[in-house]
Amino acid sequence: MAAKKKSKKSKSSTIVLNKRARYDYYIEEKFEAGIVLEGWEVKSLREGQVQLGESYVFVKDNEIWITGCVISALKTVSTHITPNPNRTRKLLLHRREIDKLIGAVERKGYTLIATAMYWKKNMVKLEVGIGKGKKEHDKRAVQKDRDWNRDKNRILKSG
Repeated sequence: MAAKKKSKKSKSSTIVLNKRARYDYYIEEKFEAGIVLEGWEVKSLREGQVQLGESYVFVKDNEIWITGCVISALKTVSTHITPNPNRTRKLLLHRREIDKLIGAVERKGYTLIATAMYWKKNMVKLEVGIGKGKKEHDKRAVQKDRDWNRDKNRILKSG
């Protein structure tokens, strides 16, 4: 008997990135959190039907939650459930990590930001960053540096 060959997919494990988060915040530390999902949400994530842009991570009753993360339902979702794409979802972290996040938010004035969602083995993980908001002049400086590096690489490449 011939052994079956496993087909390697070149698909990335990243589901969605929140690029706006790096522009608006200084991300100082990142945590990997699990997320509580329903069955239809997992199917939608496999199709890439998710938006993290307006999401907000917050602390409630010593637990971490995310709201504003829109997971659009597929057309083939079952008829006996009513999907809510904007529902608040619980994040799963170790108690030590939750305590650290709560301390950073309440005492130090940091903000919790959802930066990425990805697959790890067969589970969905959400990357939560601790960050401070950037001022407008900081954003301009970052944009100026990015443009200069792009121009510099273009000049060096052309010779």
